[in-house]
Amino acid sequence: MPLPPFAVFLEQHRTLVYRFLIGTVGAQAADDCFQETFLSALRAYARLRDDSNLRAWVLAIASRKAIDHRRGERRRPMLVADVPERAAPPAPGVEPRVRREVQALPRLQQAAVVLRYALDLPYAEVAQVLGCSEEAARASAYAGRKKLRIRLEVRR
Repeated sequence: MPLPPFAVFLEQHRTLVYRFLIGTVGAQAADDCFQETFLSALRAYARLRDDSNLRAWVLAIASRKAIDHRRGERRRPMLVADVPERAAPPAPGVEPRVRREVQALPRLQQAAVVLRYALDLPYAEVAQVLGCSEEAARASAYAGRKKLRIRLEVRR
């Protein structure tokens, strides 16, 4: 079956990718990472094979964009004028404390937790997105979930 037009592909995967990015980089950076993800996808789309797993492919791109964002965030200085006087309203659905703890996980655990538990992807697809074996994906999701459980119970 041939690949759908890029506009159709974008429409089919945009919500999933955006949810993944909110879970990994937060609401403020999700828009920029989302745009970078689909610009990269657009550039490479014509080179894909017809039998490609498009969902895993675009989530792998989004995962790399999230990593790039987190690396760059440590290097960027924050201007005093950019510091908000009060916190932004929390995103609906997930408690801000839980979101912060998920974002504090190591990269692979964070991605595995978001892909498996927030987006409900099967471990085989989580493994494909992360570029690892299914067992490694299970281990990363388990370790991330275990760390979250410990961190969230201690801080109650």
